[in-house]
Amino acid sequence: MSFPWAKEYTPAHPFMKWMDERLPIPRLVYNAVGGGYEVPRNLNYFWNFGFLAGLCLVIQIVTGIVMAMHYAANSAVAFDTIEMTVRDVNWGWLMRYAHANGASAFFVVIYVHIFRGFYFGSYKAPREMVWLLGVVIFLLMMATAFMGYVLPWGQMSFWGAKVITGLFSAIPLVGEPLQQWLLGGFAPDNAALNRFFSLHYLLPFVILGVVILHIWALHIPGSSNPTGVEVKSESDTVPFYPYYVAKDGWAIGVFAILYCAFVFFAPNYFGHPDNYIPANPMSTPAHIVPEWYFWPFYAILRAFTQNFFFIPAKLMGVLAMFGAILVWFFLPWLDKSPIRSASYRPVYKAFFVVLCLDMLVLFYCGGAEAKEPYVMISQIAAMYYFAHFLIILPIVSAIEKPKPLPYSITEAVLGKDDAARLEPSA
Repeated sequence: MSFPWAKEYTPAHPFMKWMDERLPIPRLVYNAVGGGYEVPRNLNYFWNFGFLAGLCLVIQIVTGIVMAMHYAANSAVAFDTIEMTVRDVNWGWLMRYAHANGASAFFVVIYVHIFRGFYFGSYKAPREMVWLLGVVIFLLMMATAFMGYVLPWGQMSFWGAKVITGLFSAIPLVGEPLQQWLLGGFAPDNAALNRFFSLHYLLPFVILGVVILHIWALHIPGSSNPTGVEVKSESDTVPFYPYYVAKDGWAIGVFAILYCAFVFFAPNYFGHPDNYIPANPMSTPAHIVPEWYFWPFYAILRAFTQNFFFIPAKLMGVLAMFGAILVWFFLPWLDKSPIRSASYRPVYKAFFVVLCLDMLVLFYCGGAEAKEPYVMISQIAAMYYFAHFLIILPIVSAIEKPKPLPYSITEAVLGKDDAARLEPSA
């Protein structure tokens, strides 16, 4: 966001002047992440997770490119090429474990980033487009992660592909042809592996493109902040560099410690034991389960066990699973409260805590076996999940009486300042 008090880029070195006149990349960087980009002064550490998400994406692209150099998308040798990369390629083990654990790290960061948006109302005007592009990024991540999970061609990879693509067969009329088109046949095999590998390699670059749009859309209204109050004067902001660059640097240090702890000391912690067994179409695992970051949506899928009139339970489960994410697209219009931050919305804040607990229940049930009492608990948790967004949120936003907001960001940080009230608004 361009404020009147933001510093202008003025190159001093002759080469930088020449470059700025012909290809203003330095100016672009300065205005995007340098001293020319002003941000609210009260951002807390939850705002570091956007930067960490970008770092995770870079890690996944770099390690994925290296892994692709040694991978063969052939059902006869795919499992062996992964093992060969780990055992025989110089630093191959590091690339493999950094990529596998990087996916989990990416989703941890993104889930925190999304729920920060829920709490602080980051989806509200004028940042609707920032939010919508963020949901698109999450959907692309889910697709990329699923296809990546198939590539090792272990038992869970094969049967996960068979189960998940089998969901498309629930769609009336076009379901089975669509499933066969996705797999390139009637069951996961060479054709499916080649298709999934191609898309898994391509989609991260698509994600990168949408991330650029996401950042571009963010820079138009500027960053949101914990109070939800818009910037009113120069005292409300500080330059992104050096203040938040240093803060992001500290967050990167903490992230790197945790990330490296898993990569070096527990590299297989998030992996399923059955996926270290070569795929066998003749042997079905006792408990087919996707990666942990799919568990809440997998629990919603399995929550539908009975047909509803003429609608098969399988179809309702598929619609609910996708609807659980698609409902996020409508949040800017479902939540009609003029107050953004839940810190000033006590009723919504209480329901937000319940939503977080509900998600934890869905996470647990998604990883548990499909039997009682987990199925019943999943049904209750799934009902509350949709009720929160479609019923509770609109009603609460209409009837809730929020707490008084501070006059400005400066007042929220430093207390009341009568001089600040006299400054002209931007």
